Amino acid sequence: MITIVFSHPWHGSFNKAILDTITAKLAVEKREFEVIDLHKDGFNPVFSEAELSVYNQGKALDPLVLRYQEYIGKTDQIVFIFPNWWNTIPGILKGFFDKVLLKDFAFNYEGGFNPLLSINKTLVVTTSEHPSANFDYFINHCFAEDMLASVGIRNMKWLSCTGTSHGGNENRTEFLRKVEEAVSK
Repeated sequence: MITIVFSHPWHGSFNKAILDTITAKLAVEKREFEVIDLHKDGFNPVFSEAELSVYNQGKALDPLVLRYQEYIGKTDQIVFIFPNWWNTIPGILKGFFDKVLLKDFAFNYEGGFNPLLSINKTLVVTTSEHPSANFDYFINHCFAEDMLASVGIRNMKWLSCTGTSHGGNENRTEFLRKVEEAVSK
């Protein structure tokens, strides 16, 4: 199964067009997928005191977290779609990692830090006003290695659309074609 994690609040955004392109392609190819739309789902990225009290036990109190873990547990390919804000991921996506990729679900400490997930195909699609080079180190090292690979989410491909608000339709159309190609079988 493919899980798509969508992290943009505005459904009139280019990020939403990316999501629509991906889901349409997967539907045409009759591939099983789930969309985690963090904003539409009303996901709260901030730990409450009660949630934090069970964090070190690898437990979650939020029913959305449990649902997201169920999807990820069945996932062999994952797609992240998000804007580059302040040269990093949106806060809601950081909260997703904090609250969903828990000990004994995504990793354990038995004899060291061990990944528990087996997701072997990862697509990261970002949009930004800045050149991709500004975001390259973060995506290819901090995100791909420290956040994803450390829990077993591997083989990342990154597509970045820059100049999103001032780029023309031709630029967007070409980028959507690349996205569609990246999710094809």
